Amino acid sequence: MFPSGLPNSRKMSCGLAALIALSQAPMALAAGSAAPVSNGVSKVAITLTGKDGGTCELDHDSAKAGPITFTVTNKTATAITEVELQSDNRILGEKENLAPGLPAVSFTLTLGGGKYQLYCPGASKEMVAFTVTGKAAASPSGTTAELLQKGADGYAKYVDGVVDAMVTAVDRLKSDIDAGDLKAARAEYPRARPFYERIESDVDGFILPGFKATDNAGNLDYLIDMRASNLDPKVGWHGFHAIERDLFEKGKITDQTKATAAELSKNVHRLDKLAKGLTYRPEDLANGAADLLEEVQTTKITGEEEAFSHYDLVDFAGNVEGAQQAFAYLEPGLKKIDPALTKQIADRFAQVSKLLDSYRDKAEPGGYRLYTAKVKAADAAKLSRAVQSLQEPLSSIAEKVATAD
Repeated sequence: MFPSGLPNSRKMSCGLAALIALSQAPMALAAGSAAPVSNGVSKVAITLTGKDGGTCELDHDSAKAGPITFTVTNKTATAITEVELQSDNRILGEKENLAPGLPAVSFTLTLGGGKYQLYCPGASKEMVAFTVTGKAAASPSGTTAELLQKGADGYAKYVDGVVDAMVTAVDRLKSDIDAGDLKAARAEYPRARPFYERIESDVDGFILPGFKATDNAGNLDYLIDMRASNLDPKVGWHGFHAIERDLFEKGKITDQTKATAAELSKNVHRLDKLAKGLTYRPEDLANGAADLLEEVQTTKITGEEEAFSHYDLVDFAGNVEGAQQAFAYLEPGLKKIDPALTKQIADRFAQVSKLLDSYRDKAEPGGYRLYTAKVKAADAAKLSRAVQSLQEPLSSIAEKVATAD
């Protein structure tokens, strides 16, 4: 996917979404309690607790329309590393990398009246309703082309948030590697991977200054995400998968591992700067979503992506989320163009997500079962058919949005 305005190259759902598992523990919120307002801003606290199938607890389950600040504290929940606020499947705001014991973090959204969902992946109850009272946000308006472009603009904010979160996760992985802590680095690796997988169709054309587009030594996608199966011998191995090999196949951290981690961090910081301020056309989102599903088919279901760690299903889920967010931001405009097709695609995304949920494993740092040879042999065909059923209708929307009035 090539966004507009890309300097010499090309370029992830954010929303507070998941209303939190209202646990039956004594700390659970009182039903119908509205958040207090301070200086015109409603204040909602989210607390993550529990080591096995943890809980997300809201101190208030509603707030009045307007600015709302959500403050997230992870006390002991090792299985929960992110929270999202969602509406109509779009991530409106989120916080990632929420390790237990870290200081509280906040995000603020201006919301109109309506129903929202706070999503806490890994919690015993992952999705809880959150209500905003008062005047509803204005319904999307304008021509179909204007609605599609508004969606593309919203998606750009999503990508920006994903890359910011990737910087934090990669720097945490680097810290573990610098400390020589193999166990911690192995656990942090799958937590860092999904961010790139959500947005890889947006960023795989970035070329560093001074390099030609055909030179892998200056291609950020190559330097960040190149797999063992597709190496350029003149450039060598860099990025996530060189680190994966050392951590999971060799089982040791060497000076070269540390150097690779330092380079990866440097390149992810570069990507963060390059991604900010980029603009997208609606067809960029449509083409990018299709590209992400192609990635699932060609490198995740085959087991090629995470050949040493076997965290392919973590990457699979990242690709699907990125594709679903691109579609969700186009959905208001697509409903005007072809409501039947739009519903078909939304239903197929729901089916793929349900299938992925069957592979969840809270005991694994990435949240999904390892994609072992046994799992691949038993389930690859089933996974491929599910993705193919989504690819077919999704592939038809780029032409529709590109020609919308």
